[in-house]
Amino acid sequence: MGLSWQQGPLGRNPNGQFLVPEMPPRVLYAEPLRRRMRAELDGRTVVQSDDAVLLFEPGRYPVAYFPSADFADGALRPTDRRTEHPELGETAWFEVIAGARHAARGAWQHVALPDRASILKDKVALAWHAMDAFYEEDDRILGHAADPYHRIDIRHTSRHLVVRAGARVIADTTGPVVLYESGFAPRWYVPRDDVVAEALTAVDLQTFCPYKGVASYYDIDGVSQAAWSYRAPFDDMAAIGDLVSFEPDRVEVTLDGERLELEPGQTVVSHGIDRNLSVDEAGALTAVVGGAS
Repeated sequence: MGLSWQQGPLGRNPNGQFLVPEMPPRVLYAEPLRRRMRAELDGRTVVQSDDAVLLFEPGRYPVAYFPSADFADGALRPTDRRTEHPELGETAWFEVIAGARHAARGAWQHVALPDRASILKDKVALAWHAMDAFYEEDDRILGHAADPYHRIDIRHTSRHLVVRAGARVIADTTGPVVLYESGFAPRWYVPRDDVVAEALTAVDLQTFCPYKGVASYYDIDGVSQAAWSYRAPFDDMAAIGDLVSFEPDRVEVTLDGERLELEPGQTVVSHGIDRNLSVDEAGALTAVVGGAS
């Protein structure tokens, strides 16, 4: 979650509220990225820029717009396609070319911007899934343009957390780890030593988070996908590596004797695997990018 996605302030279902008499139904926000960013197609740099701008649009991941002058020669081929953006006006589309690779409708530019949107003048956006890779400096960015308003804080605590499936105790710990993620309800993670290992049945499901890595899921006593774990997360998320978290609406989770309920912001819209990556490839990238094994 960030500024404009899911429960973000500019998202479709914000976790909080603006304390003003009235807000327009759609609020767009743009700001300079202030990081060197580049995109590759077919092993070639299509664009590299220190002057990209991020556009935040309700219900969408942030999108990076690059100055047209920073694209490689011949990388953009105009097409006849034109669309109309509700706030930003007429939009022209481009084919992106790198060697023998052509990405149809791989880029777009708003060509009749209102004065209020001049920050996007002469800037071109790339369709994330049309490119092979995006980088900030030399580090690959997965999933979507990194959202500077997305934050994750991980804290260790001595609170008493117990997980039950029916009458059976599945986990009991006084050393859980809590993950606070922008806009979402807290998620509680339990060390493996405090979990009944045989109660977890691994299932053939994995999902990908651009900030944490690949999550693996478990059934518990016939309850489907009641728990998950990031077995080898990115370095920044090492504190939850191989710990187990439980869905409070599928099994009973109590914290200091009080049962946890599914809260607003608890349900997460799963992010698909980046571009054409398989889950296995994303897992390999998690190990490479995060240094995990």
